[in-house]
Amino acid sequence: MIDKKQQSQTQTQMQIPAETPVERQADYILTIDNGTQSVRAIVFDAKGQLVAKSQVKLTPYESPQSGWCEQSGDYYWQNVCVACQALWQQGVDKARIKGMSVTTQRGTMLPLDRDGEPLYPAILWLDQRKAESESGLGGLWDPLFKLLGLSETIANFRSRAQPNWLYMAKPELWHKTHKFAFLSGFFHHKLTGEWADSVGSQVGYLPFDYKKHRWAPRWDWKWRALHVRPEQLLTLLKPGDKVGEITEKASEQTGLPQGLPVIAAAADKACEVLGSGGQNSDVGCLSFGTTATINVTMKRYTEAVRFLPAYPSAIAGAFCSEVMLYRGFWMVSWFKEQFAHIEQEKALQAGIEAEALFDELVSSVPPGSMGLMLQPYWGPGVKQPEAKGAVIGFGDVHTRAHLYRAILEGLAFGLKEGLEAIEKKGGCKVKELRISGGGAKSDAAMQIAADVFGLPAVRAHTVETSGLGAAIAASVGLGLHDDFDSAIKAMVHDGERFEPDNEHHLMYQRLYKEIYLDIYKKLQPLYGKIRDITGYPE
Repeated sequence: MIDKKQQSQTQTQMQIPAETPVERQADYILTIDNGTQSVRAIVFDAKGQLVAKSQVKLTPYESPQSGWCEQSGDYYWQNVCVACQALWQQGVDKARIKGMSVTTQRGTMLPLDRDGEPLYPAILWLDQRKAESESGLGGLWDPLFKLLGLSETIANFRSRAQPNWLYMAKPELWHKTHKFAFLSGFFHHKLTGEWADSVGSQVGYLPFDYKKHRWAPRWDWKWRALHVRPEQLLTLLKPGDKVGEITEKASEQTGLPQGLPVIAAAADKACEVLGSGGQNSDVGCLSFGTTATINVTMKRYTEAVRFLPAYPSAIAGAFCSEVMLYRGFWMVSWFKEQFAHIEQEKALQAGIEAEALFDELVSSVPPGSMGLMLQPYWGPGVKQPEAKGAVIGFGDVHTRAHLYRAILEGLAFGLKEGLEAIEKKGGCKVKELRISGGGAKSDAAMQIAADVFGLPAVRAHTVETSGLGAAIAASVGLGLHDDFDSAIKAMVHDGERFEPDNEHHLMYQRLYKEIYLDIYKKLQPLYGKIRDITGYPE
């Protein structure tokens, strides 16, 4: 049963178009999009237009210990059911829905028993717990990784892997684990009874071969590094493949029609790229989300950062070459809580979100924030494990408006650095930006991106780009479109377009090349000393 508190958190949106005799039989696609902050059930038509949506806000995680981030698998599933049931209350015609797909947050894993029930809460991608240290990998692997300077990277991989923590801390549960599944695989089993997941969702600590899009061969070092048995892994499917059909039990819980086909999609970031129209290597897809990313879709495997894999695309057989800023547009939330009490009060009185007022702050400050520059490492990343954030250039003229604009500019500089790494390694040249995520609602953030990159920046036509990407994969699998190219052409449409201001771009280029690129390497030795002295970050 779903309690009234969960029901009260459900938000609905209905955009069912007026019907004509021709449109009455139009095909619909349903997608489940389970992010960190909310779960959404969304209906699109075959032209990519949003028909209806219900959204349930989630408690992102519980922290039984400092740094731990976990959430009940049953809690996730119950809220999927709430989101689906809310659609039918809006009057969505189930007969039009030809199939569905699932996209979820990346790297969140659950240990499941033989019935598909969670043995332990889902451990989120945000979780900071570490497995106890173990002996080396054995064989030639240890000297090889030492020679390559990767010993610390491999040790971090092993300590962060959820199956390793479970093996060390909860051995009795590890031995009972029938399958290790990411959140998407868990939902697939709840919906269809099948033990299957998309290759496009395999981003995390399992022995996955990112080049071949399959489980790693038995000789691969990952099998030595991870406490996972081959039989504990799900069957892998390509985006667009059929996972199964809605079971009688799932139909009773969700209201989805029994027998409805469930089609494999991909993880939320990969679907976001697809839903933004980023199927080619001349398009750079920026995600202005909690974690900010730059993605370029490649036909061949390309590591933008050495030994950090190119993740599977939501297009079967393609790759997403990605660089991320771990805290990303979380920094906007940080700014709101620390410095935007005036905007929060105004927003409360006006009945709007405080972020809607932030563009006024940006417009009050000239490009370059009068010399205030920010390095956006508000949380340590894989490439910068000891990094801290930095703001330099303060003077008595600077206000919180300058700081906010410097945040947006710093994030754009960080993503530009990522794009340059992708272009260099991939041998490609990006000509246009496609931007999605909550931060893309800001005209100021869009224009700053265009000016910093010196490229046109196009806002996605819907805020639900990850859901749309999942719908595109489903449409191909259902035969509503012949292939991914034709599906993207039919279902992805341009939103507002922001052209770069050449004068601003030239100034940003100097700030980027002459200052920004030097900040980290000059401060890096100090970050290490700060950590040694204060113990932060661990």
